[in-house]
Formats: sequence, C-alpha cells, structure tokens
Amino acid sequence: MTTTSEMQASLLAEALPFMQAYEHKTVVVKYGGHAMGDPSLGQAFARDIALLKQSGINPIVVHGGGPQIGAMLKQMGIESRFEGGLRVTDEATVRIVEMVLAGSINKEIVALINAEGEWAIGLCGKDGNMVFARKAEKRVRDPDSNIERVLDLGFVGEPAEVDRTLLDLLARSEMIPVIAPVAPGRDGHTYNINADTFAGAIAGALEASRLLFLTDVPGVLDRNGELIKELSVTQARALIADGTISGGMIPKVETCIEAIERGVAGVVILNGKTRHAVLLELLTEHGAGTLIVP
Repeated sequence: MTTTSEMQASLLAEALPFMQAYEHKTVVVKYGGHAMGDPSLGQAFARDIALLKQSGINPIVVHGGGPQIGAMLKQMGIESRFEGGLRVTDEATVRIVEMVLAGSINKEIVALINAEGEWAIGLCGKDGNMVFARKAEKRVRDPDSNIERVLDLGFVGEPAEVDRTLLDLLARSEMIPVIAPVAPGRDGHTYNINADTFAGAIAGALEASRLLFLTDVPGVLDRNGELIKELSVTQARALIADGTISGGMIPKVETCIEAIERGVAGVVILNGKTRHAVLLELLTEHGAGTLIVP
C-alpha cells in the first residue's frame, strides 16, 4: 500500500525535471476575472505563483476584472453602454476601470502572493513607462447591408509599445510583478486594454517560455467535446476555419497565435477554476489545458 509520504515523494520526483526545464525562464500568467470568484482558489493560485518563484522560475501575473468592473459601475450608478458586444469606455468609466483594476483587484492579488512568503509588487502599464497604448479600432460589418463601420469604443486601447526595463529589474530583484491592463497613450489619455491582449504583449516582449491563460473552460475542445492537448498555429487556424473553434474561443486562440508571433515559445489555455492549475500545467507530464506552439 502506497503511503502519503511515498505519494508526495513521487509527485516531487515527477515535478523536478519540469522545474529544471523552466529554471530562470519567464512564465506569464493571465489571471481572468471569472477565475477570481472563489477565495480558496485565489489562495491556491497565489501558492502556485509563490512556488514557481521558489523553484527558480520567473512568474509574471497579468490580471483582468471584467465582472468586478461591471459590479462597481453599477454600484456607482454609471450605466454601461455596449457597441458590437463591447463596453464603451468613456472618461467616467475609465476612471472606475483604473480604480478597480490597478487598485482593489491588483492589491488583493499582491496580498495573496505576499501571504505565501514571496514579494509581489502591484503595477500597471503606467509604471516605468512599461506599456503605451493606442486607441483600439473595432470594425463590424452590418449583416443586412454588408457595410463595414468602425466602432468608437472610447478609451479602449491596445498595446502599441512595451518596454521591458522595469520587468527585467524586478526579475533580478526577486520580485513578482502583478500587472493591471491599464496604460497611457501618447495622447495623454488613459486606456483600458483587454487583459488577454495585454498579457500577450508582455509575454512577447519578454520572449516568455510560456503564457498561460486561466479561463473558465478546460481549453480547446474538438467536435466531440474532448480536450485537444496540443495544437500548432497552422492546426489552430484550420480549426477556426472549419468551425471547430467557435464563439468566444476564437479571439482567445487568435490572441495565443499573436503572442507566439511576438516570440512566446508556447501558449496554454486552461481552466483557472481547477485547483493548482498552474502547477499541473507546468510541472506534470500531462499538463492541464491546450498548448499552442509555433
């Protein structure tokens, strides 16, 4: 009969080669708004990030917070307006976005990681001129007239420039950056950036070994609903073209492809509601989600 100690030793033995493979490598983890709902999961996530740092890996956390932003806007009596399914971010809204993302959510994650014995520091794109944004353009085609128009989403941006200087300095200082996807534009305005896109830009600038997207789904599923463990960029594009990848998974996979084109070695979509999903993906043979590689 296998004892608990023997099982623990076996798990550590399995994890060791993966720890060595990722030693001194950068892993960017996008922690999604929907994966933040359970306090016990938040604690498990913080423990995963702390353990990566203690194993000699350089983790960087980028977080979202869509549900929390929506709740705060409602509480403040600010009505959300949507265009093409996307929230229009006016000046009043972007102030709330910055307050929620770079304020309350960011510091909650920092506190959780610090409680696990590591040094986390909360940042956003404004710190150290890390990220500059440009106004995002979203084009939609009217299904009736087939006429394309550009949506004005207000202060919604996309990463235009990424400077890795501060992140390199923090890596040498043994700190764990926790970054909110808010950044200035060269026009002096503050922009809210999609957290997936922001994480991809950061991971690309750092030529990260892995970018992990923690979501509320297991990964990319085939037509039978079974998890696809690994895809090349070519295979992923083919599955989008034939309709296997559909709906909200399309922009997620497209963001993975963009990150790989920026220089990330591999991108993983996995379920952030699975306890210790980060460790299962990085430090076990079977992983926990769908790995997309060049």
